[in-house]
Amino acid sequence: MAGTDEDAVAAADDALYVLTAALLTPAKFPSVLGDDYPAACAALGLAPLVDGYGLVLGQDGEGARWTVVIDDVSLVAVAIASWDCGMEHDLSPDERTVVAALPGWPLEVAVAAPGVPAPHDPGPGVADRPALTPPDTSTWGPAQRRLGADEIALQWAMWREQIDDAAFVRPAGKASEASENGESSGTAGDGQEAEQSGPKLRTGIRRVLAEARAYVDTPPPLGRVRSTFAPGDARTLRADGPGWSLVARTDDIAFVLLDEEPGEVLPVGRGPELPGLLEALDKMAVRPS
Repeated sequence: MAGTDEDAVAAADDALYVLTAALLTPAKFPSVLGDDYPAACAALGLAPLVDGYGLVLGQDGEGARWTVVIDDVSLVAVAIASWDCGMEHDLSPDERTVVAALPGWPLEVAVAAPGVPAPHDPGPGVADRPALTPPDTSTWGPAQRRLGADEIALQWAMWREQIDDAAFVRPAGKASEASENGESSGTAGDGQEAEQSGPKLRTGIRRVLAEARAYVDTPPPLGRVRSTFAPGDARTLRADGPGWSLVARTDDIAFVLLDEEPGEVLPVGRGPELPGLLEALDKMAVRPS
C-alpha cells in the first residue's frame, strides 16, 4: 500500500505534533474527498475496510505535514468527541495501530504546531508517494457542493427557517399552465418544488429524486446514503450521487445541491411521496455505530 514504507512511518512517528483528526468510516468520512466511503478511501490510496480508519493530521519535528492512518477508530472517535466538548485530550496512537503514514494533508488545517517550522510537505526521498493536498474548493464543483451539503446538515435550523412552506404550493392558475406545457403541477414525483424553481431546476430535482429512489432497490457504494441523529425521533439523511447532494430530515423537507447549479440550494417540499422515500432511504442508510 502506498505510503507504508518503514522510512515514511518512522519519519511521521518521530515527534508528531497532532493538530487534528478525522474519522474515515462508512458512516462518517470527510465528504469533501468523495461521494462515498470507497471514493474517500481511494483519494488516500487506502483499501475501503469495513471497520474504517482514524486519520491523525500533524507535523513532525521539521514542520513537515503528515497524515497518520490508524486502525484504532475508537481512539480517534473519543479524541474528536472530547475536543468537540472543549476538553483537552491527548491523542497518541500506538505504533502497532499505524496502517500508513502519508505525506501531506488531505484536508484543510488552519492551525500549526508551535515551535516548529511552518507546515510544508516532506522533502523528496522521505516518502514514496506525492504529498496529499486538500481538494480544490475555490470554485464550485463536487468538493464545494459536498461541503455545502455538510453545512446545511450542520446548520439545519438556520437553513430551514428561511423556507416558507407556502412556497411549495403552486397557485391553481400556474398548475394549469404547467399541465398545458407538459410540466408537473408542483410535484417532483417525491416532493414539491419551491415556487421559484424554473424548468431547468425542476428537471434537476426530478433527476436527483429518481436516482435517490433507485438506491432503495439497488444499493449504491457504501456511504452514499448516511443517517445521523436529529432532534426528537427524526433522523438527518445525507445522500450523494453523480453531480448531486441531498440533505433531509425524515420528518421534514429536503435540500438539493447540483454541480450544474453553482451555489444554488434547492428546497424540496414533502409532498405526497417524499416521506416514504426518506423512510426507505433511512432504512438502508449507514449509521454511526
